[in-house]
Amino acid sequence: MANHLQALNLCYSPVLRDINLSLEPGELVALIGPNGAGKSTLLRVLTGYLSPDNGQCLLHGKSLCEWSAQALSRHRAVMRQQSQLGFDWPVDAVIAMGRAPWEQADSRRVVKQVMDLTGCAPLSARKYNTLSGGEQQRVQLARALAQLWVKDAPQGWLFLDEPTSALDLYHQQHLLRLLKQLTATGQLHVCAVLHDLNLAALWADKLLLLHQGEIVAQGSPQQVLQADTLRRWYGAEVHIGQHPGSPTPQVFLAP
Repeated sequence: MANHLQALNLCYSPVLRDINLSLEPGELVALIGPNGAGKSTLLRVLTGYLSPDNGQCLLHGKSLCEWSAQALSRHRAVMRQQSQLGFDWPVDAVIAMGRAPWEQADSRRVVKQVMDLTGCAPLSARKYNTLSGGEQQRVQLARALAQLWVKDAPQGWLFLDEPTSALDLYHQQHLLRLLKQLTATGQLHVCAVLHDLNLAALWADKLLLLHQGEIVAQGSPQQVLQADTLRRWYGAEVHIGQHPGSPTPQVFLAP
């Protein structure tokens, strides 16, 4: 059975057109592109929350529509841009929601492991609705990781929609370092919508550049983050340099 998530000629009118891609365990992929390119919609189709008009999305060679909700939830988890709760639960209870698809016997142990891993342990007794936006994002990441937790580590496909948008510099670095370390085990795939091209360049193994619902460029950061490519699809004048501590490109807006 193919161990990947694959999109074949995926269309979702009027946003997405003829999307073909394959997401493999052990990689961190960043979806990039200008506003309105279809990044969030593609994420929702790839995770089964939206059904394509044409084409199909396959997980382990089986169409997403053929998976039961519980079985699919054991293989893929999603962290959305904003996750408001209609109830005022403590943080540890919110994270424990991620264990819903599983037997509850080991829930407390998993929640503790995930809180320690994500730096949420100091927040555990606080009410979720009293947290800052950045703290809520960290809790939602922990919930998503708890959903994929198998034998002391996450396994499967983790989809994140702008996970760094409300985080300060330290927590941006901590989150992306953590995701990079987790994918390095070869059991987890991470697909994240990122607007910050420099963060994407520094941490992603592969970039998928969307424009008006189509993948117009894909490959390593070095392959995709070219001045001519960004000028064409973003419409912005940019200069490309190199990160001082890493052989990765960095994008600078022209004055």
